Amino acid sequence: MKGYVVLESGEVFAGEWHGEEDVHGEIVFFTGMTGYQEVMTDPSFKGQIVVFTYPLIGNYGVNADDYESVVPQVEGVIASEISETPSHYKKEVDAKRFLKEKGVPFLTGVDTRAIVKRIRANGDMRAILTTTPENVDVQATPALESKEVIEGVSVKEPVHYGLRNAATHIVLYDFGYKHSIAHALAAKGTRVTVVPYTTTLEELQTLAPDAVLLSNGPGNPKQLLRQLPTFRQIAETYPTLGICLGHQLLALAFGGNTKKLVFGHRGANQPVLDARTKRVYMTSQNHSYVVEEESLAGTGLLPRFHNVNDGSLEGLEHESLPIRSVQFHPEAHPGPSDSDEIFDTFLTELHSKGREHHYA
Repeated sequence: MKGYVVLESGEVFAGEWHGEEDVHGEIVFFTGMTGYQEVMTDPSFKGQIVVFTYPLIGNYGVNADDYESVVPQVEGVIASEISETPSHYKKEVDAKRFLKEKGVPFLTGVDTRAIVKRIRANGDMRAILTTTPENVDVQATPALESKEVIEGVSVKEPVHYGLRNAATHIVLYDFGYKHSIAHALAAKGTRVTVVPYTTTLEELQTLAPDAVLLSNGPGNPKQLLRQLPTFRQIAETYPTLGICLGHQLLALAFGGNTKKLVFGHRGANQPVLDARTKRVYMTSQNHSYVVEEESLAGTGLLPRFHNVNDGSLEGLEHESLPIRSVQFHPEAHPGPSDSDEIFDTFLTELHSKGREHHYA
């Protein structure tokens, strides 16, 4: 059956339709050769239709180990081709069947190169997947930046990882966390408690954490402006690490500003320079927004990492408090493990001399 993607720009691209009903969202592209399962289940993609740039998706199927959440989070998928005969010893189901069973509409046989060129020229934009392009109005659909999407992906009750008697306890604020973040920390010997993003400072204190992590998540960070005072209190009370959206929220909480990129950074090979060590990390990224470096004056937050490709800010550290943040994903999944040491540095600093001085 023929299907179409209708872009906000007015352009229409045809392909083979796989789905039950129309779906709308913000159309973005992902450049990784692998990691499609992680992308489709990553809550940071909530509200988005993902175009996979690699020409063949699904060639190793879908397995039980690479879920970043319990269900797919993308609104829809566009690919040139999705394999129906994957080959991998861990494969449980092919990607087409996975999407169909989970009710995620998708298009194949599409000119993904042309669509990506439009996104790079015009920026991330609204789009609709449909079988009747003449009956839809993309302009009438709400923009993702105006939606509050975190409520739909955050946990409602605490979730636990790692050993209950572990020496270090980290509370992870869930704005749409990837499971691999919690697994990576648990593998390093910590106990992780994932809590709803609305958890108050008083509720946090009853958990007696050694540190707090603000997770990744979807949408516009300024949709959480009302909670910024709480996030600042938390960061001034506990050693804190922010990842992706969590990085942006820390910047906003201390008085910085964020802006939307033209077409975002999404892929598993983004080069990032550490200004202190001059080392370049190859990183996994998925974000539409960045912190404006010039807005940090007087906030106490100092730039630490920058994107080599466009110079955008990729990470912060506080001048006196044990607060760190990164725009990229130290746990990768998918992507290289270069920046996994971000977790090691953070955990080491939890027990370093001077922690009492910071929080005296």
